[in-house]
Amino acid sequence: MSTTTDTSAPGDAMTSAAPPAPPGAAAARAGAISRTIGRSLLNALLTFVIVLALWWAVVNLTGISPYVAKGPADVWEFFFTSEEAAQNRAEMMPLLAQTLSDAALGFVVGMVVALVLALAFSLSRSVEMGVMPLALLLRSVPLVAIAPVIILITGRGTAASVAVIGSIVVLFPALASMMFGLSRASKESLDVVHVYGGGRATQLRKVNVPGALPSLFAAARVSVPGAVTGALLAEWLSTGQGIGGMIQKFSASARFDELWASVALITIITLLLYNVVQVIENIVLARMGMTTSSR
Repeated sequence: MSTTTDTSAPGDAMTSAAPPAPPGAAAARAGAISRTIGRSLLNALLTFVIVLALWWAVVNLTGISPYVAKGPADVWEFFFTSEEAAQNRAEMMPLLAQTLSDAALGFVVGMVVALVLALAFSLSRSVEMGVMPLALLLRSVPLVAIAPVIILITGRGTAASVAVIGSIVVLFPALASMMFGLSRASKESLDVVHVYGGGRATQLRKVNVPGALPSLFAAARVSVPGAVTGALLAEWLSTGQGIGGMIQKFSASARFDELWASVALITIITLLLYNVVQVIENIVLARMGMTTSSR
């Protein structure tokens, strides 16, 4: 009686033996995605209503002079119903576009640096012990205090100054969230990779990073408002452009309509971007079967 030896690799056997997806799996996944999108849109609408209510209450119930304080109706009139509405939009939209460009630069640089540092810290304890104290020292110093040094090194009004100032605001919350996510990998999954000969880099790629996706998206959500704040700060201190560069001029020249319109634009855009990231997060995690808790 002859015997046949199976020489296929364990991974190949596991792949070939994987059962097909149930017929209703695609429909269930699509339903989960639709529910998460609907929940995110409802949260965004609720947040917007709360912001409008608080804004109206502050303007109308605190006794601030109507000459200085402008409510939601005043800003709506400024943008859409006044005789100068088209001119007002033409003045404000380029400022908003510049601020969004600066915010995107700080967001991308900050997120990339945070991800690289988080991966490096996970691969080497020595790197973490050497770099983390410097990062914490940089974080402990107020950004306004070190901004003149940053501008002196990178140049006033340059893209580099915007990138550095914006990325510092984004970096530390994103780094903390990413490190938390990478550290929560299943020990059993890490052991399986080790048994099959995988090193630390393979464990990181196969287990830590996929398992840290919720934390990575949480870092992105937190970083969106930080990126906008960093852009406004960089424009105020360095470039003099965008909404951050003009908002002080609006205040100094008593152009309160433009001032409140600028604040409203930044608030609305920040809320919108935050919820866009949340919708993308819910879709990606739902497609991967990593459900998020209801918010």
